Amino acid sequence: MPRRKVEFFSLSFLDVVCCGFGAVILVFTILNAVFGGSYRPVTDELRGEVDKLEEEVLEGHQDLVELRNSVRETAHESVLASGLSRRLIETLTEVQEELATYEASTLAKREHVEKLKTDIKTLEEEMKRLSAAAPAEETPGDRLRSFVGDGDRQYLTGLKVGGRRILILVDTSASMLGDDVVNVVRRRNLADPMKLRSPKWRQAVATVDWITTQFPRDSSFQIYGFSTKAGTIVPGTDGQWLDAGSREVLDGAVQHLRKLVPAGGRMVGVYSCGGAYYAIEDRCSHDDGPLCEGDWEPELCIVVCPRHGSRFDLQTGIPMTLPAFESVPTYPVTVRGDGVVVVEVPD
Repeated sequence: MPRRKVEFFSLSFLDVVCCGFGAVILVFTILNAVFGGSYRPVTDELRGEVDKLEEEVLEGHQDLVELRNSVRETAHESVLASGLSRRLIETLTEVQEELATYEASTLAKREHVEKLKTDIKTLEEEMKRLSAAAPAEETPGDRLRSFVGDGDRQYLTGLKVGGRRILILVDTSASMLGDDVVNVVRRRNLADPMKLRSPKWRQAVATVDWITTQFPRDSSFQIYGFSTKAGTIVPGTDGQWLDAGSREVLDGAVQHLRKLVPAGGRMVGVYSCGGAYYAIEDRCSHDDGPLCEGDWEPELCIVVCPRHGSRFDLQTGIPMTLPAFESVPTYPVTVRGDGVVVVEVPD
């Protein structure tokens, strides 16, 4: 009898497999029923913790980025501070070197000043020694007249007056009323006694007085004053020489000079404009103020009064703007071959 053929995938085998698969599903169902309720809360908590950790990681990443930016900025500021400190150190070094140079220069100057003081003191002692050794008859100033100034003032130190004829020229114009235009204009309208008390004029008179004490007895002299015109100080002595050996003549000449009131004269400003020279009186026609102390415009040949702003044409003296409405005198100007500028001022 032949053997029966064996088949692996028989109905019995399929039954066993199906039963096993069903048992597995049953076990999973039972386990899910038993543990499913407690699994979900645990999973939610873990998911919440994971989300929180993700947020913390994200914040940490942002903080890390900010920290990196701060580190970069700090490094940049450090580089700038390093460069600035280097420049400050270099500047400080230069200043210290300059101070050292100045200190050395100052020390040298102090030594030079001390040496000059010593030389001056030596010269003063030498001058005293020479003065003491000089014969009394060689000392000028006490031949016929004496001059009493302020203290031991010597108006022209070291001046030796000699010769057979001695001429003294004195500026007697209004410019002797002050050292600047403003004071001249201010004093020009005062009374004569006030003019005579002008410091500049008194100094000029005192200088002439002192010079007359130095005249040799056997000499002749004359004193001329000049303003717009020239003439002798002593009236009626034109073309004459006066006797310096007469005390009365010397005193009389000085007294005439003391009584003379400075007046006249013109102050003129000379301008170079457009290759030519122009001369205009230094007086604004509006209020007699100093005109040439103001600004001027070389391109337009115009001078501006510093007081009220009147503008004058340098060529004609005509006012271009108010408040001035009268012209200012102008004068012809020529240039000599030797380069000297000559202003022709009429009498």
